[in-house]
Amino acid sequence: MLPVHTLLSAFLTFQTPAPAQQPSTPEQSAQAAERAASSAERAAAAAERAAEANARMAEAIEQLAKGIARTAPPAEDQPAAPETKEEKKEAAKKDTWDITVGLGLIFISGNASTVTFNGLVNAERKSENWIYAIKATGVYGESRPPALQGQPQPESQVNALAASLQLRGDRRFNEKISGYLLVGAETDHLKSVEVRGSGEAGVGIIWWDLKRNNGGESFLRTDLAFRYARETRFQYYPTSMDLPDVSLGGPRFGAAFRYALNKDVAFLEELSVLPSLIEGSRLLVGNQTQLTVKLTKALAIATTFLLQYDSQPAEGKQPTDTSLSVSATVTF
Repeated sequence: MLPVHTLLSAFLTFQTPAPAQQPSTPEQSAQAAERAASSAERAAAAAERAAEANARMAEAIEQLAKGIARTAPPAEDQPAAPETKEEKKEAAKKDTWDITVGLGLIFISGNASTVTFNGLVNAERKSENWIYAIKATGVYGESRPPALQGQPQPESQVNALAASLQLRGDRRFNEKISGYLLVGAETDHLKSVEVRGSGEAGVGIIWWDLKRNNGGESFLRTDLAFRYARETRFQYYPTSMDLPDVSLGGPRFGAAFRYALNKDVAFLEELSVLPSLIEGSRLLVGNQTQLTVKLTKALAIATTFLLQYDSQPAEGKQPTDTSLSVSATVTF
């Protein structure tokens, strides 16, 4: 490409009018015409070279653009947007065990002494196709009435001795419906229940499972199943005595409702109704109401009200039992 001053000189040669001169001779006119023709040729050559340079530059830009287009990844190969914190938490929780351990203790001393201990362990694991759940509870209590003046110290009496274990496995058919199997065993010495072993098969339906940005949630599941149980009975208190064993079986309806105001306060309601259709007419109802308040990320205080009703308990026993307990729970 020619220098800028050369092009400018050629342009001025054509555009700048010559100053007025005195009339020239024929020889001078011929020389002027020759110089003008020579300048015109140089200007034309410069313009041609400039056009060639511009064409080469345009071609280079086009080749560069094609190279960039070839090296850029397709739209579908671009990396996905980063996951949100909530999505990362849900991914981390998937297919892992959520374990909660609770412990409650009441101790009274003085004129009368009472000690009551209760514990629970809940574990749940969810995967794409399965849900596994383990639940274990236990309670033990002793009390000693006050001693009368001049009388020997009375012996302590057991006022609570019960435990239960339940294993459940759900096979998900879709997000809402699952089939499940459940096995369990429980004992309650004050109700003269030595061991009650049970098995159950049914269908669970999740009506909704909603989660909010503030950590709150709402969940409702119902169960419809058939349960069979064999109950061996033995009277432990006030005197030891063997009692006839009984069986029960029939359809069971269950419901579990959970509502969390936020990530720290949650309400849980569980209901179980079992009308037995074998060995006479018998109805078992269980209801648990629980309010949980988190103190830290892992530690919480749980207040639980439990009601159990048996229309045909062992001889001499009351049909309804209730309990109200406060316990500390730790979630792993």
